[in-house]
Amino acid sequence: MENIVDTESLTLTKMDFESDQMVKWCPGCGDHAILRAVENVFPELGIPKDDFVVVSGIGCSSRFPYYMNTYGIHGIHGRAAALSTGIKLTNPKLSVWMISGDGDSMAIGGNHFIHIARRNPDINYLMFNNKIYGLTKGQYSPTTPKGSKTKTSPQGTFEPPFNPGELVIGAQGKFFARVIDTNLKLMSKVFKEAAEFKGASIVEILANCVIFQNKVHSLITSKETKEDNQLILEEGKPMLFGKENKKGIVMEGRHLKAVEVGKNGVTIDDILVHDPRTADTGIHMMLASMAPPELPAAIGVIRAVKTVTLEDQVWDSVNDVKKSSPFKSVDDLLNSGNTWEID
Repeated sequence: MENIVDTESLTLTKMDFESDQMVKWCPGCGDHAILRAVENVFPELGIPKDDFVVVSGIGCSSRFPYYMNTYGIHGIHGRAAALSTGIKLTNPKLSVWMISGDGDSMAIGGNHFIHIARRNPDINYLMFNNKIYGLTKGQYSPTTPKGSKTKTSPQGTFEPPFNPGELVIGAQGKFFARVIDTNLKLMSKVFKEAAEFKGASIVEILANCVIFQNKVHSLITSKETKEDNQLILEEGKPMLFGKENKKGIVMEGRHLKAVEVGKNGVTIDDILVHDPRTADTGIHMMLASMAPPELPAAIGVIRAVKTVTLEDQVWDSVNDVKKSSPFKSVDDLLNSGNTWEID
């Protein structure tokens, strides 16, 4: 008699999710660290391996499904959000992970980006933001800093860049986080929080493209400047940063301001305390908008507001209709109303 192995009760490890495919990102690319973080998190979620699906569009980041030993779809440019939403609606028990870049998400996929935030399906959306089109060799993207000289903007870009967090929150998104590719531990922690959030969890990852946009995030990530330019957010804790956490964020009028604790009468009690759960978008939008050198970049979970998911609403509606409908099968429907027989 054939022995049947209960794979769902097996303890999964990082190795269970490692693909046998050669990883073809450039040496030094930030995507390698993101891949490791995801491989670290998947075994910790208590989800059967067969219930993971990784979906992508087009771009360097979108090679991700090949590098994960799970089910996956490599979709077309900008359409991974539509595919991910359809998968989740069809089979809500699946853990759906959508991988996309700044161009794939907010240029050709911009319409899908705002609507996946608005609709709130329970999908984990990892957006690799290297502020350039890397796969197609260095054209400017919707997040490229204004004035940047690239292959498609030799005189410098004229367009103001998108801020992904502002788009998510403006589109009524309920979960937005930001991490950096140089902090593997924090990435893994935030990815796990995103997975445990019931709804569309959108995580912007500040990823470095070593070939076409090297050190674009250096003010935030470099050893020399990161202490003054990273605000690591923790729920219920004061918004402190800088060497020995001597600096903090306060509200001055209608704006956020960086201050130094112990100077000009500022005490720890004056520092704002982070609350990602509040439904109000005001403070979350301001945190998402902060950027050096004026203010530190907010890192971690900025917004996490509990609400009903798209698939829960859809299936609740389907089940309600099933209860009240006189049609219990397709045959019932086809044989209803005016029918006739053909000899």
